[in-house]
Amino acid sequence: MEETMSIMFTIESWYVLVPLGLLGLIWMVGWTKRKKRMLNAAQFVVLTSFGIYLLCVIHLVFFPIDVNIGRFANQTPWYKTINFIPILTIDFKTFLLNVIMLIPLGMYIPFLNKVEPSVKKIAKIGFSLSLSFELVQLLFRMVLGSGRSTDINDLLANTAGAVTGFLIVSKLFKIQLFKSILQRLQLYPK
Repeated sequence: MEETMSIMFTIESWYVLVPLGLLGLIWMVGWTKRKKRMLNAAQFVVLTSFGIYLLCVIHLVFFPIDVNIGRFANQTPWYKTINFIPILTIDFKTFLLNVIMLIPLGMYIPFLNKVEPSVKKIAKIGFSLSLSFELVQLLFRMVLGSGRSTDINDLLANTAGAVTGFLIVSKLFKIQLFKSILQRLQLYPK
């Protein structure tokens, strides 16, 4: 009787996110020293909350990672977990949650970016980040046997979410009451 080695365990997010959070804090201190200026309290809150937001997104998109290699591995081939068909295969709840997940990204970019962003730039950023997520999920599926799937509808939803967030903040900047408050939050005031 041939014995097949099986590896099964779960990687919880804390093992990855805590070191990433600490590296983010170290980066923020180094960044402010390199710029030779202090952040005001509002800018510090924006930068810190953006870091926390990114950690939350990473947690939602990738974790927990169930590693299943060997005899008890997921039997579905990785290439059958990719959905290439847009719109017709949308699961409305998942689509809506993916839109909501990247709305804050679109809202943060005008506060973190040196140059004036446009809808096109925000769409590119949202699409690029989403594509990165989907490719890493595919890699996890191929290498670790994780149960995540890769879906073109997630790319569409995440891009739409980033653009929606940007449009919300753009409208708020046009309201005089909010404009002066929002400008104090920008890391690179215009």
